[in-house]
Amino acid sequence: MRKLVQRAGVIACLCVSFLAQAQPAAAPPVRIAMIESLSGAFANTGEAVFRNLVWAAERVNARGGVKLANGRHALVIERYDSKGQNEEALAALRSAIDDGVTIIAQGNSSAAAAALIDAIDKHNEREPARRVLFLNYSAVDPILTNEKCSYWHFRFDAHADMRMAALMEVLRDDKALKKVYLIGQDYSFGQAVLREARKQITAQRPDVQIVGDELHPLGRVKDFIPYAVKIKSSGAQAVLTGNWGNDLTLLIKAAREVGYEGGFYTFYGNALGVPAALGEAGIGKVIAVADWFPNTPGAASEAFYQSFRQRFPKPQDDYVHMRMQLMVEALAQSLEKAGVSDAGAVAVQLEKAVVDFSGFQGAMRPADHQFQQPLRVAVMDRQATPGVKFDVEGSGYGFRVVKTISAARAEQPHACRMTRP
Repeated sequence: MRKLVQRAGVIACLCVSFLAQAQPAAAPPVRIAMIESLSGAFANTGEAVFRNLVWAAERVNARGGVKLANGRHALVIERYDSKGQNEEALAALRSAIDDGVTIIAQGNSSAAAAALIDAIDKHNEREPARRVLFLNYSAVDPILTNEKCSYWHFRFDAHADMRMAALMEVLRDDKALKKVYLIGQDYSFGQAVLREARKQITAQRPDVQIVGDELHPLGRVKDFIPYAVKIKSSGAQAVLTGNWGNDLTLLIKAAREVGYEGGFYTFYGNALGVPAALGEAGIGKVIAVADWFPNTPGAASEAFYQSFRQRFPKPQDDYVHMRMQLMVEALAQSLEKAGVSDAGAVAVQLEKAVVDFSGFQGAMRPADHQFQQPLRVAVMDRQATPGVKFDVEGSGYGFRVVKTISAARAEQPHACRMTRP
């Protein structure tokens, strides 16, 4: 009952926001079920995603919602708490389907994403009249659009191998680097990152010695000091990690506490407390890869970021991703082209979606449902230095883009053998 009341309250708040900006014709909304950790160790990551999706939905609704054959419909984001557990994510999926939701959104765990893909495939085969779509904005284990690819699953983030290749464009040119320490979270994504790191370092920088290679429990380590001590003792000049959320923030803090002075090659070092945790020690040493950064050059990029900060002005809410915005825009486009909200009809349009928003473009690859878009690598620096107009979370530190990889160059081959309905 508490969950129902909470969900109803969220929907009510969203509806007030929608009405304040623009009011589509009275019609049932198109509902999107966000399944994420909203409690537990990674609750902050779930809340950060929620803000992104709400902002994207508000923007669509401000222009009248999505136009279907039977009128205009608002987009509504509904919250389902996975508590960071696969079993809870599956329970949330069942609840969302029972609630009549046909679009599922999730991303902050590749293990959860894999479980959801399997469950959705089985559900859609069993109940074709109640089929659902799965929109993935952050689960980047490469297997999800390769061996485990699904017609009903669409990934809008670059997968781990694509991100690693982008990082290697910078690591390859770091001629002073001779020793690197690999560390990651012990689940499918973390394992994939370290596996690809070993492969690409061996191929592109055989002169670099891997002096540490280990996995740690996901979301359960409260004290990373022992890991940081090992990193410092190894003589590593840099750490390469795919860690995210508190597992990254706590690792960074521990490294600083033990006096580690090396660099960090990261997938997600540009947000959620990392810059503040490192402070001056991170300048020029923390490197991150993403589809977009607040300091990405261009007037359109700056206007996009400032618009988000006006909507969410608190420093702790400073977490915005272009790919989540492109995802919602692609969904809105596909709904309107389909003319209905039926999952099958929308999927036909979504797998050939091409999006252009705020000067940024991306396209869904039909063969494996892997979104193709440019990637950028950036390095941490003080705010107000050249290329760093904006800081992160009020920390006084931001990220300067040092490398842009075109969508064509970031693209990688796939092993998907998709079964189509």
